[in-house]
Amino acid sequence: MIRYIFSRIVGMIVVMFLVATIVFVILRATPGDPAAVMLGPEATPEDIASLRERLGLDRPLVVQYGYFLGQLMRGDLGQSIFLNQSVGSALLERAEPTFFLTLFSILIASAIALPIGIYSAYRRGSVFDQTASTIALLAASVPSFWLALVLMQIFAVRFGIFPVSGYGGPGASFGERLHHLMLPAITLGIVSSALIMRFTRASMLDVLGDDFIRTARAKGLIERKVVLKHALKNALIPILTVIGLTTAVLISGAVVTETVFGLPGVGNLVVSAVLRRDYPMIQGTLLVIAGLYVLINFAIDMLYLLVDPRVRY
Repeated sequence: MIRYIFSRIVGMIVVMFLVATIVFVILRATPGDPAAVMLGPEATPEDIASLRERLGLDRPLVVQYGYFLGQLMRGDLGQSIFLNQSVGSALLERAEPTFFLTLFSILIASAIALPIGIYSAYRRGSVFDQTASTIALLAASVPSFWLALVLMQIFAVRFGIFPVSGYGGPGASFGERLHHLMLPAITLGIVSSALIMRFTRASMLDVLGDDFIRTARAKGLIERKVVLKHALKNALIPILTVIGLTTAVLISGAVVTETVFGLPGVGNLVVSAVLRRDYPMIQGTLLVIAGLYVLINFAIDMLYLLVDPRVRY
């Protein structure tokens, strides 16, 4: 157990080092000069050269890379060029909307997908199963921005149940902020529920055909106990995997939804950084997102040990 955890931690460090290297190389390989973008079209070559020197962009790439790695080892993600503040503090300021949007979205997606997926597997081939599979395929095919605009038109513009956009004022209560997050969370939850439902159904179908399920039924156990206790417990590993990966995707992929609903989250911050060629902000955000991916995968592996004792062997 300890040996496994240690090997996973070492693997996480290697992965983060590779991600940092790839991010650094790709950003430097893209065309365009961030100093020229910052100063605008009216800037003189002397002004651009002076700013490049101040930002360290005139140094050799090897020197920039070494300085970049040294900052990361100290836990410093750098200083944003445009915001004139540290990348870490800028991400913390924008983390709350993205965190709660991801949390509520995955809760809504799980609440929709798990019961439907379990019952579809139990009633395999029925009208309910075929209808649920068709709706899941449709939900997986619908672009999130289109669904967001449709839900906004219905529930925000026509009926006025939810706000059209924003995250509340500076002194808004948690309830008010939650009210602003519900519509974008429902949007992402509906789109994300399709994949979770299909994996739940497939995993439950594999388990429901096993011998131990037939044995449990032959012993006279009630059907609900057979399905929810014996079958679901043994089908949890693929379900946990897809829920964890969906959570990671929501953290990094809510850019469009945040933009549509005007949420001041990490997604909007990334879009602004890319448009402005803010190297430190882009690098720091990508590294944080990659770190969250790695941590979520590690947490899923640890959950395997809790839900299925066979994994330990």
